[in-house]
Amino acid sequence: MELSDYIRVLRKSWLIIVAAALVGVAAAAAYSLTRTPLYSAESQVFVSTQGGGTIGELQQGSTFTQARVTTYTNLVTTPIVMAPAIEELNLDMTPSELAEQVTASSALNTTIIAIQVTDADPVLAADIANALSRSLTKTVEQIEMPTGSDVSPVRLTSVKDAQTGTAPVSPNVPLNLALGALIGLALGIGISVLREVLDTRVRTQRDIASVTDRPLIGAIPFDPRAKDRALIVHDDPLSPRSEAFRALRTNLQFLDMDGGHSFVITSSLPAEGKSTTALNLSLALADAGKNVALLDTDLRKPKVAEYLGIEGGAGLTDVLIGRAKIEDVMQAWGDSSMYVMPAGRIPPNPSELLGSHQMQILLGDLEKAFDIVICDAPPLLLVTDAAILAKQTSGAIVIVSTGRTTTHQLHGTIEALDTVGARVAGVVMTMTPTKGPDSYGYGYGYGSGYGYGYMQKPDAKRARGRKARRAQHEAATVAARASASMANTRSDALGRTRSTSPEPQHTPTE
Repeated sequence: MELSDYIRVLRKSWLIIVAAALVGVAAAAAYSLTRTPLYSAESQVFVSTQGGGTIGELQQGSTFTQARVTTYTNLVTTPIVMAPAIEELNLDMTPSELAEQVTASSALNTTIIAIQVTDADPVLAADIANALSRSLTKTVEQIEMPTGSDVSPVRLTSVKDAQTGTAPVSPNVPLNLALGALIGLALGIGISVLREVLDTRVRTQRDIASVTDRPLIGAIPFDPRAKDRALIVHDDPLSPRSEAFRALRTNLQFLDMDGGHSFVITSSLPAEGKSTTALNLSLALADAGKNVALLDTDLRKPKVAEYLGIEGGAGLTDVLIGRAKIEDVMQAWGDSSMYVMPAGRIPPNPSELLGSHQMQILLGDLEKAFDIVICDAPPLLLVTDAAILAKQTSGAIVIVSTGRTTTHQLHGTIEALDTVGARVAGVVMTMTPTKGPDSYGYGYGYGSGYGYGYMQKPDAKRARGRKARRAQHEAATVAARASASMANTRSDALGRTRSTSPEPQHTPTE
């Protein structure tokens, strides 16, 4: 992962990171509130030698005491020092238990021993520290006293008596909260990065590039009302989603497919937007003046007739088995130059029909009669229909649902097309987010000031809609007049198609 990837992960998972930090702060606060406050008291003892009037003797005594200070420091937590202090204060604990509350230290190149005691009772902490100072003084003098002498060469002097603490030293609430926040942030970032690494769903163009070298020719933004307005190019031509389909139309026209102009639109799994993409792409091509033939080649769960609101009882199946002729089932849609062939009745052998010689002849004749032929095919990972059909066309356009399709599924789809020798014309990402780190910049109509009719007041939006509908009506009138001049040409082409249509066959047993 690059730095930009980490930044994108942080932007995308900031809620998780903030939540983890808050949980860390809450845990630290709970820990601090449940701890018993502890107070600290410190006493200090100075170690020196007795006697010595010359400079050499004083130097020798100083060296001797510095060498012994470490030993005396370690002696503080031993029973020989602890026991007298316990007895003096009448404490109900053992030397080892008291030793857990005591810390003795000595700074480098000094002869001062600091005795620090921590206890829940600030007064008792000070009493213990002072008692240990007195006990250490007596113990050292006894140990260092030479045999036959009543004076020890080493003298310990209390230079600081422990005072009663006024503020607890533990728990340190600000420090605990800061540590809790840092630990929470670290966990949140770790979880976010781990989720990103383990997430195999396609979210960006880089994810597609890791699977195939075919170009990304379109990115259709997410529309929460997509189910209510599947024909967005017709229903709302000024929307960002409609503009995305027009951009897809432009990119499709620049693809080098060796002169071919028939495309299969498929996906890895259902509900990725392949049918709505086929419909809106066909509408966008027709709006650009192209003669478009839209075939519903999904002979298992056809959707084109339902979306367009046309009769779908007869269609492609009837033409392939010779029950009907092309002109009988090919329907013009509205005033546009788009013609639609529904799927017809669902056959028991869709793969065989789509891979038949009759289908090859049909596609060839339609390519001669129309500028663009679009085939809406079933998902590739479920059935082989799309792969069989893609072999007979110029190429396949693979639909990828952003945040749903995984890289493994996309790889399986590309591999299935490669296996049969079909070309992949390009990849189209659908349901791309309009906001956030994975967005593709389609939100300009919603607030960036470009003003495509989405930021006006309701009255202004309705007035703009009426104006747009009047413009569409005028454009439709002009298109109708223009299409009349092309009617004879298209009729001749369809007549040639009829003459080359396969002979009628027996209806397959259902």
